[in-house]
Amino acid sequence: MLPLFSFLTLAQTIAAPFPLPSPSVPTPTPPKVPPPQEIVPPQDERLPPQEVLQRQEIFEPQELRPLPGKLDTVPVFNSNSPEMVLTEGILLSTFPPEGKVVPAAHLNFPFQGRFDLFSHHIAKAKNPSETRTLFQGVLVYNPTYQPITIDILQGASYLTRPDAQFVELPSYVDDPNGRVYAGPGSRIVNDVLRGRRQGNWPAVMVIPPRQSWMLMNLPIPVGSVVPSSNGRSTLLRLRSNGPVYLASLAMFAPLNPDKSERSPTLEEWQTLLLNGGLSGPRDIPPTPMERLKDYARVIYGRVAGVALGSEWKANLTDSPKADSLSIPKRGHAFSYGLSTLYQGTFGTGQVQSASLLVRYADTAYQAHGNYGIQYSLTLPLQNTTGQRQTVTVAIQTPVKQDKARGGLLFFTPPEDRIFFRGPVRVRYTDDRGAPQTRYIHLILQRGQEGAPLLTLSMPKGDHRLVQVDFLYPPDSTPPQVLTVKTLNES
Repeated sequence: MLPLFSFLTLAQTIAAPFPLPSPSVPTPTPPKVPPPQEIVPPQDERLPPQEVLQRQEIFEPQELRPLPGKLDTVPVFNSNSPEMVLTEGILLSTFPPEGKVVPAAHLNFPFQGRFDLFSHHIAKAKNPSETRTLFQGVLVYNPTYQPITIDILQGASYLTRPDAQFVELPSYVDDPNGRVYAGPGSRIVNDVLRGRRQGNWPAVMVIPPRQSWMLMNLPIPVGSVVPSSNGRSTLLRLRSNGPVYLASLAMFAPLNPDKSERSPTLEEWQTLLLNGGLSGPRDIPPTPMERLKDYARVIYGRVAGVALGSEWKANLTDSPKADSLSIPKRGHAFSYGLSTLYQGTFGTGQVQSASLLVRYADTAYQAHGNYGIQYSLTLPLQNTTGQRQTVTVAIQTPVKQDKARGGLLFFTPPEDRIFFRGPVRVRYTDDRGAPQTRYIHLILQRGQEGAPLLTLSMPKGDHRLVQVDFLYPPDSTPPQVLTVKTLNES
């Protein structure tokens, strides 16, 4: 049985200034080994031959528009490579390289003001007899000679088992209380979207001068029976009144004299930071962006670095100077790309992936998928058609494409591969004039048109404000679209 581990180890500090002296014998960096899967499927992947007779392609003519607005400038500590962690070491460090045994493992980026932390990693038992718990620790270091305060605004961290297993859910579930989720990625964005701060995380941490504290010291336990793997997803919104460095680290549980497991101490985490190399196995390196045309299959890679942007705010109107969004003509629709990425812009040419300020050389060039990034979209709808219309707003998962084709490609039935799994908040005024706020958990498969998030009956000249908010969920595959459609009713 695992011992009870503390959710936070906030009381552990060291008296001596950090960093400590480095030992003389370096720790070798783990070898590169391919991961079990890629983050994004190849461009325009078609159905396997055996499925062709079971599914039909449906082409929906509709206008594709780039999404107005842009990402803000909040930096994000993004630790997602390697996804499968089998060796101890550094997952992501923004500490200075000086005094470290493996300088290349430290990216030298201080955080100050608003910043986020996103992390997703999986532990797996090597065999039924080797099931020692893998711990993930996040160190925060104050390099100054003054105390630094960190506000923990919102945050959550969940394991796949037992916290948030991948259960089967309908495509569309109303979730007023935040109890619907499938997987840890779905659950963390559910909490943060609702402004929650989980469990024992305090509202405020005060880090003494020249000292490190643990922001996180949590286990990722595995079992000796199938499934022998387990994952942990974490999302935190933070604010610091001074510069701090962060490091995400992986360590197998130290053993007590009686061979029972215990949580690592602050000193053990600091020793790993000073002496360790990058954790492994390393993921497949991304396809060089300057040579994309030379490859039939593009590898995007997984992210390990500091991304630029925590929220994408957009006011969707007819033009930058307009104050309303005219609904489509009857029987027509238009769509805005969501989490578009290179080789997947639906012909808009817009890449929404967050840029990376610093990264490891063998990891993704951009934060593809924008995991944990909030989309805050405002649609000031107006019926300018001269007659009453029925209008729907939906999130859809068409087949990924990069060239303009005059519409979107869907499957019926959709392919049995989940491409979007998480909550969406919609706020609007209903047909009786009453304000509504709804949380809806979506499960969208590849090629799925998606049920409407809301349906409005709009008289001629009617104005209706609609707001759609969601954090792009981990365990999802970009891109998607937000579609406004006027139904073809007689």
